[in-house]
Amino acid sequence: MGVGPGDPALLTVAAVRAIEAADVVTYPVARLEAEGMAARIAAPWIGPEQRRLPLLFPMVVEAEPRRQAWHAAAAALAAEVRAQRRVVLLCEGDSSLYASCSYVLLALAEREPDVPVRVIPGITAAAAAAAAASSAGMPWPLALQQEPLWIRPTPETQPELEQLLEQASAAGAVLALLKLGHRWSWVQPLLAERGLLEQSLFAQRVGWPDQLLARAAAVSPAEQPYFSLLLIRQGWPAVLP
Repeated sequence: MGVGPGDPALLTVAAVRAIEAADVVTYPVARLEAEGMAARIAAPWIGPEQRRLPLLFPMVVEAEPRRQAWHAAAAALAAEVRAQRRVVLLCEGDSSLYASCSYVLLALAEREPDVPVRVIPGITAAAAAAAAASSAGMPWPLALQQEPLWIRPTPETQPELEQLLEQASAAGAVLALLKLGHRWSWVQPLLAERGLLEQSLFAQRVGWPDQLLARAAAVSPAEQPYFSLLLIRQGWPAVLP
């Protein structure tokens, strides 16, 4: 289930009810001794009587360790269900958008197709960032009228981003670039060159106590943490208030 980007208050009623009804609460971790961000978000709703089960998702480039982790997680979840225990798998953000749990669902469908599954969506960081900016006096509708909204991981190279910006401009699309992080050091000057900094929103650790929201023009080009994103507008619809 999706638990949103950071603020426990942004969990849906469906997510809270599912957590409260669970015997076992599972969540992804990069190291077994780590708490896990999804578990931290959902912590106010997890009771002491519920068993916590961290699932290891190694942050590596190689494919095989990741595949093994996904199948191991699927096997662990299936074992809990077959033991007649109610299980939830927490996932930061939305459960279907660039989500760790999506791979587990695919592995479950392959190896344990008879295990019942219910997927509960969560609020995305892009939606939460736009809402928070609008609440702070920076109106930032994600999309209006017939505008497309493109949600992408930030490209790895400057030429790839230049091409994406040109495609988005031609389509009249709003861009939501996730996993900005260290790429900001070259993304910022590129946006400055194109005159896009003032109409772009920078967001970092959305929903957490140290959340940062700012117009991109106010953010230095220094490297930023992994959980940073950028909302880019290259235009507005012709009919506005």
